[in-house]
Amino acid sequence: MRMNCIIVDDSSIQRMSVARLIRNHPMLNLVAEYSNAIEAKNGLKNQKVELIFLDIEMPVVSGFDLLESLSDPPQVILITGSKDYALRAFDYDVTDYLHKPITQDRFDAAVKRAQEKHKLKVASKEDDEHIFVKSNLKKRKVFLNEINWVEALGDYIKLVTDEANIVILSTMKSFEKELPADRFLRIHKSYIVNLDKVEKFNSKTVEVNGKKIPLSRNKKQELADALSN
Repeated sequence: MRMNCIIVDDSSIQRMSVARLIRNHPMLNLVAEYSNAIEAKNGLKNQKVELIFLDIEMPVVSGFDLLESLSDPPQVILITGSKDYALRAFDYDVTDYLHKPITQDRFDAAVKRAQEKHKLKVASKEDDEHIFVKSNLKKRKVFLNEINWVEALGDYIKLVTDEANIVILSTMKSFEKELPADRFLRIHKSYIVNLDKVEKFNSKTVEVNGKKIPLSRNKKQELADALSN
C-alpha cells in the first residue's frame, strides 16, 4: 500500500537528499516538495497526502508552527539537524524523528513505522464502511470488506460474500457507482471485484477466493495498475 508523501524543507540540498530516498522506496509516492510551511499548508488543501517529511528549523514559519496550524494533519516524520527538539517533537504525536544526515537504515525504519500506522488506520476505516441494499423487500447492511465480487444476473445483481449470496434488483452500472473506486473494479461487463480479495490474475481470468472470474482484455492493464496502487 503506497503512501503519498510531501517534503517540506527550506534547504534545496536536503529536499534533494530526502527525495532520492523516497523515490528509491517502493512504498512511497512523492507528490510534491515545498521550500516553506506556508506553501505546504496551501498544497495540502488540494492533495491527498498520508505522510509529511517535515524540517523543523525553517524561517518565518517553523515545522512546529505548521503542525499547530493543521486541524487534521497526516502522519509526520520530522527532520532536523539538532537533537534538542526530540522531546517536543513527540508532543505533536509525530511518527518518527530523523536527525541529519539521514542514513538509509534509519529512513527505512521510519517509513516502516509510518506504514504500520497507515495500515491500521485504513483497516479500521474499511472494517466499518458499509452500504445498505434492498433484498427480499428488506434493507440489509453490507460491509464493503465482506464483498468478494458482484455478478450480473439479468435485471438483478448478486453480491457474493463469505457468508451468503445477496440478490438485489439493480443494474451493474448503477451499483458500481455505490462502491468506492479505489477498492472495487469492474473487470468484465458482468463482474465487479473487490481488489483486496484478488489472489492472482492472468490475461483471461482473475482469481478471487479460489474462483476464476472472466477478465475483459481491455481491463487487464487497469487491473494491474489498481492492484499496484
